[in-house]
Amino acid sequence: MNGNHASNAALLLALARGAIPGTQAVVCVPFPYMHQARELLGGSQVKWAAQDVSAHAKGAYTGEVSAAMLLEFGCSHVLVGHSERRQYHGESSELVAGKAGAALAGGLIPIVCVGETLAEREAGRTEAVVLAQLDAAIARLGTDMARTVVAYEPVWAIGTGRTAAPAQAQDVHRMLRQRLRESSEAAGSVPLLYGGSVKADNAGQLFGCVDIDGGLVGGASLDAVEFLAICGESAAAPEH
Repeated sequence: MNGNHASNAALLLALARGAIPGTQAVVCVPFPYMHQARELLGGSQVKWAAQDVSAHAKGAYTGEVSAAMLLEFGCSHVLVGHSERRQYHGESSELVAGKAGAALAGGLIPIVCVGETLAEREAGRTEAVVLAQLDAAIARLGTDMARTVVAYEPVWAIGTGRTAAPAQAQDVHRMLRQRLRESSEAAGSVPLLYGGSVKADNAGQLFGCVDIDGGLVGGASLDAVEFLAICGESAAAPEH
């Protein structure tokens, strides 16, 4: 929940003009700025997305925004199950899976977020927590899981300045990749993103990991220079 019309304009125009060839950048903007994103990013290689979507296609759900509404504003992707939605709004993994299904049915690509808290990691429950969150999406979507993107965001590394070491992040990504392959051969190729204090100075090491395909960038995405530098690290990363 950042930005305003003026600051958005500066940020989006800088991203559109500085887009790095060979990368796919998607900007997740708040609902009120969908039109602005379409106006300023349309025609560039940068895509735009929403930060949430309703699990319902339409109806008496005051305050909700449907996939069809987002599609009208040119959205390509949408976040579902971001840790802040799970934590502050009590979203269950089943609800997140329903949102992912609604996004796909409405023509959007859901970015399904999974991740553990610090307490869960310290209790040795990372694997159980993260796989349970992923399994809920797989159970709901079936073979359509192959049409999603999955983002691992350790809650303890979001906005804290702490970042999972590349080896820690890779361990979880490898686990996710294996589970996806077990669900279907096609799902094994789902892009896996790492989110958790990604910055230009650590992006290269993270993106160099064999099962990390990109980043779900938080605060650094509000700085065009920093974000474009992260994109540059993605472009320079070896193909997996």
